[in-house]
Amino acid sequence: MSVTQSTLSNGLTVVSHTMPEVETVSLGIWIGAGSRSEQLTEHGIAHFLEHMAFKGTKRRSARQIVEEIEAVGGDINAATSVDSTGYYARVLPKDMPLALDILSDIILEPRFDGAELARERDVILQEIAASSDSPDDIVYDFISEAAFPDQPVGRTILGTAQSVVGFERDHLGAYLTTHYHGPNMVLAAAGAVDHNALVAEAERRLAGLSSEGTPVPQQAVYAGGRRHSAKPFEQTHLMIALEASAYHQPEYFKSQILAGALGGGMSSRLFQEVRERRGLCYSVYAFSSGLTDSGMFVVHAAGAPEKAHELFSVIRDELERAAADGFDQAELARVKAQMKMGLLAALESSSARVEQLARHILFRGRVLPTSELVERIEAVETADLQALLQKVLGTPVSLATVGPVVNLGQFEAVADKFIVPASRAA
Repeated sequence: MSVTQSTLSNGLTVVSHTMPEVETVSLGIWIGAGSRSEQLTEHGIAHFLEHMAFKGTKRRSARQIVEEIEAVGGDINAATSVDSTGYYARVLPKDMPLALDILSDIILEPRFDGAELARERDVILQEIAASSDSPDDIVYDFISEAAFPDQPVGRTILGTAQSVVGFERDHLGAYLTTHYHGPNMVLAAAGAVDHNALVAEAERRLAGLSSEGTPVPQQAVYAGGRRHSAKPFEQTHLMIALEASAYHQPEYFKSQILAGALGGGMSSRLFQEVRERRGLCYSVYAFSSGLTDSGMFVVHAAGAPEKAHELFSVIRDELERAAADGFDQAELARVKAQMKMGLLAALESSSARVEQLARHILFRGRVLPTSELVERIEAVETADLQALLQKVLGTPVSLATVGPVVNLGQFEAVADKFIVPASRAA
């Protein structure tokens, strides 16, 4: 695996993976600041800034940005998460300098034109409204807020209509100036890329980044809680969360395998019991979401409102049964195979690989070789999964529902019983 890493004098990390079999290059600039880096008065500003980066610079109009990249057959996009913001593109190798010039331009020299800001504010307000029409989006926002109440990591990435309306160009500029610094950023590329040429272009175009450090985000403290909304959807969407491992902790990989065993596919325990055997829902799955300092183990399902309490009860019972009885070798082998397949499949996509490189540098401090990732997966035993599930079930439960709940009293009674005896959780 040809992964090469350099650091510029301003602290910016440049990392690349040359993939000889790939004919294009994916590249991007990632910043270790997302919604969790916002103050309460800045709720949604990281996402707003990401939108405004494409709305014109001192050298390019909004139209010129997209026309230049599409004229060479490339594409460009961006995304904001809780802990990072990324701006990325994919082009032919000869057009890598152009792509990096555009990415650097929108980060270093955004114009924040007043008319564009007003238009994009309206776009984001429509995005917030669309999210409010999506039960999947609502229930995830609710579970985050319930798990991490009154904290940046528990707030929505998009912000609220009230917060977004208040943002002006000075607010955007202040957030950028505070967080977009060399030591807090990674330039990553994968595919048909020459590392030395990438570094040379980075030194030309990104030397203006500050070398100062950036504020440390507020520590995430998992608390647990409940959020309900009776919006009149056809189904009741249910999410259950418990505290899980942080991104860098040794148990993180165990959490991923545990989620796969319980709800990672059609052969998983929850899918077989909840859907195939009982017919209580169309889809049920589990995942483990890690932050740098905490995380959530989550189960999501949606079913008929009159059977919401039964759906919840069966999920709880299945988790309890797994904690008591453990897992077998066949289950473990299946999930390990799925995870290894996912890792290797990512190596076939330059776009997936480049994001993986950036996240490894930002949150692990180094790129973990695929061989090491596989070793960590293979090291997990069935006893590890049982012990981890017992530990997870000993944390406070977070519960979110969206949609009508018939027999709410029965539903709440199930939630009250979602506790593992301390002797088992120890």
